[in-house]
Amino acid sequence: MAARRTPTSGSGEPAGRSGPFRVSRIYEEPGKTAAYRVLVDRLWPRGMSKPRAALDEWLKDVAPSAPLRQWYGHQPPKFDEFARRYRAELRRAPGSPAVRHLLELGRSHAEVTLLTATRDLDISGARVLLDVLARRRSD
Repeated sequence: MAARRTPTSGSGEPAGRSGPFRVSRIYEEPGKTAAYRVLVDRLWPRGMSKPRAALDEWLKDVAPSAPLRQWYGHQPPKFDEFARRYRAELRRAPGSPAVRHLLELGRSHAEVTLLTATRDLDISGARVLLDVLARRRSD
């Protein structure tokens, strides 16, 4: 059996990580690191209590709009178009100021965990957001 490789981003970092930012499911137990924890979903995750979530911040404005989220429905064939539309939303208010805020958090914290309830992180809004943050950090 071949060893399982960790997917990497274009920068060589693990695919769920870019600089100080990483993506994680909110249902996973928080690590022992002092990461700043930000929920990046518009809706509160089912079955998750606020104490168990251990959030530092809930940034609804950075999440995809309700119409976009409903159109996408986490259907893999729609992901590329979803990502394109979501990036466009992040270039205008209220998404753009929220992205700037996340970039500021990335400068002031060693690690920022972007939390989502999405099951498949590879085709999630949080993954698109991570890519946007990586690009804007390098600008």
